[in-house]
Amino acid sequence: MDNNVLWYMEKQINRTIDNLRKRNMEGFFVKNENELIILLKELITVNSVVGVGDSMTLFETGVIDFLRKENYIFLDKYKDGITSEEKKQIYIKNFSADTFLCSTNALTENGELYNIDGNGSRVAPMIYGPKQVILVTGINKIVANIEEAEKRVRNYSAPIDAKRLFKNTPCTTLGYCVDCKSPDRICNDFTIIRGQFIKDRIKVIIVGKQLGY
Repeated sequence: MDNNVLWYMEKQINRTIDNLRKRNMEGFFVKNENELIILLKELITVNSVVGVGDSMTLFETGVIDFLRKENYIFLDKYKDGITSEEKKQIYIKNFSADTFLCSTNALTENGELYNIDGNGSRVAPMIYGPKQVILVTGINKIVANIEEAEKRVRNYSAPIDAKRLFKNTPCTTLGYCVDCKSPDRICNDFTIIRGQFIKDRIKVIIVGKQLGY
């Protein structure tokens, strides 16, 4: 990558991490998946209860496989043969997990977390419950402000995710959001996290590559 682009990215990431810390959230930067796994081993206590939310990023970076192999009590919502009732029970258990991992739809340079969810099972534990929340995100999800975050998620992330989930919504045909009233709509819960009472409960790990939607 061009050195000038690297310089710009470094400045952007540093601003974002600095602003996360001002909001009582901790920010980290890792260059790749190997550094990410090393950091997760430092942050997650052995034999602790770990839950996850829907995230392509966790699959792309090998985090799901890592959680399955290491000595954690992993609430694995992706295990083969899981029933819808078992998955619902995992969603409830996530609230009392020691660590909850997922990604974020957008991260502003001001240190804000912007997310849209279908049933709230991902954003709800981010807001309340687990002792520690770790968000893994690619550099492609950093935006300037909330306005850009909403535009990115509505017109890029959500249509792609709806397509992945085989939803019958206008965005899967048009490729952009029309704020539909479809029963298949996945844009039901809109959240902005601008800070935390408990210092460093939320930790954001920025990986130096494009990940997820």
